[in-house]
Amino acid sequence: MRILFLGDIVGRPGRKAVDAAVSELRRELDLDMVIANGENASRGLGMSAKNARSLLAAGIDVLTTGNHIWKFKDVYPELNSNPRILRPANFTASSPGRGYTVHTLESGIAVAVINIQGRVFMPPIDCPFAECEKILEEIGEQAKVIIIDFHAEATSEKQALARHFAQKASAVIGTHTHVQTNDAWILEGGCAYLTDAGMCGPARSCLGMAPEPIIKRFITGLPQKWHVADGPVQLNGALMEIDESTGRAVSISAWRKDEF
Repeated sequence: MRILFLGDIVGRPGRKAVDAAVSELRRELDLDMVIANGENASRGLGMSAKNARSLLAAGIDVLTTGNHIWKFKDVYPELNSNPRILRPANFTASSPGRGYTVHTLESGIAVAVINIQGRVFMPPIDCPFAECEKILEEIGEQAKVIIIDFHAEATSEKQALARHFAQKASAVIGTHTHVQTNDAWILEGGCAYLTDAGMCGPARSCLGMAPEPIIKRFITGLPQKWHVADGPVQLNGALMEIDESTGRAVSISAWRKDEF
């Protein structure tokens, strides 16, 4: 089976490009599943309920998120009611929503998607390793194909988690930094890995945001008001082929579509 994982969707430009592209990409790439991180889909920070529903309607099977998920409170009921929208599993158990789902495709194949968040250079949160271990035990035989979105800052933490669960997960894809890395490969045991999938957002930007205020902040050290950049959008992600009978990855490549 072929799965496209799209990196962090940034603001209206990213949403519009993804909305327009997903159906075509499903045909063009012969995709069985599309997963996307919606962490920054609304105004570049967080994801509203309306935007979450729109992205799912566009053809995304499962939406993952990250540390900005609590920005829009109207998404809380969606997190509780819709198993296709995830928040990092290692937030406290009393937080709205869920951190993983087992999603059954039209073909009948069950795919587990786990959303987890790192701790290095990130806000305090429960241990991602312990939470992943618990979730994998809960999934058990429900799904052989298991995709982990590790929303984290440090490359070492991402690599460590991927290697730790390489025998149990089909793929570990990093999100959060908005910069696509060049290290797509298959770890021992058949686990596909990419340190960061990058972003779906304005190409002429600083991580999707207009560069001028950010440059001014670096030069002056003074607070600035940031906003999502405009202009052509670049879609970034990871394209994977996974053997659904074993749950082991056959191939992975960093994927990009320019000037959308």
